[in-house]
Amino acid sequence: MNESTGEVAPEVQSILETAADRPGGDERVSVTPRSLSAAFAAAERDGRVPVIAEVKPTSPTTDGETDADPVALAKSMIDGGAAALSVLTEPEHFGGSIENLQRVREAVDVPVLRKDFVLREAQLDTVESDVILLIARFLGDDLEPMLEAARDRGFQVLVEVHTKPELDAAIDAGADIIGINNRDLAKLAVDLATVERLAPNVPDDVTLIAESGVSTVDDVRRMREAGANGLLIGSAIMDGDPQTNTQRLTGAE
Repeated sequence: MNESTGEVAPEVQSILETAADRPGGDERVSVTPRSLSAAFAAAERDGRVPVIAEVKPTSPTTDGETDADPVALAKSMIDGGAAALSVLTEPEHFGGSIENLQRVREAVDVPVLRKDFVLREAQLDTVESDVILLIARFLGDDLEPMLEAARDRGFQVLVEVHTKPELDAAIDAGADIIGINNRDLAKLAVDLATVERLAPNVPDDVTLIAESGVSTVDDVRRMREAGANGLLIGSAIMDGDPQTNTQRLTGAE
């Protein structure tokens, strides 16, 4: 873990400590990814808001958990209009697993994002996915070499930021997919104004994804008006019927 992470909430610190100890893969992976930009474009053509729907068994920031089959959840989200999927692989705090991601990716034909706290290169080799998440806050000066290492394996890379310095670092590293997280990992507070504040600084040729805190159609409109090309939505889709919730938030009803 890079020393420049700064203060984080105790829940996040616990996640980072376990992530730092988690082993990587035994062999270097090589990925032929499904295009996230093409999936977003297809959604737009169909009149749907491009949404990455998250298969999230549980979370330190939400109540409850689900024991529903991840593949069934994934298929219901796609039926509801999701352009892509995010699958948690962090086991201790989010109930995710590598097996869940593998099963989901084999069962669907949309891009699948691996959502985890990846801190070093060997952890890129744990499992194949179409997109992998790298969090700028936790990688610091290691962001650019990790981005290059991920691309060398074929991954598309979603670089997550929360502040202007993190956004600048992501742009300098060459990120072409940037997620602005509305959740402050130091306090776990969510503020949709984060995207509104940072989005004007994102280059036009970068795919911008709004993350966290989107739960209503008005929230979706607000993030789109701020400049988000797509949205990563978890709890608002998982809380209730995933297909119906995805339809509501993608406008695919």
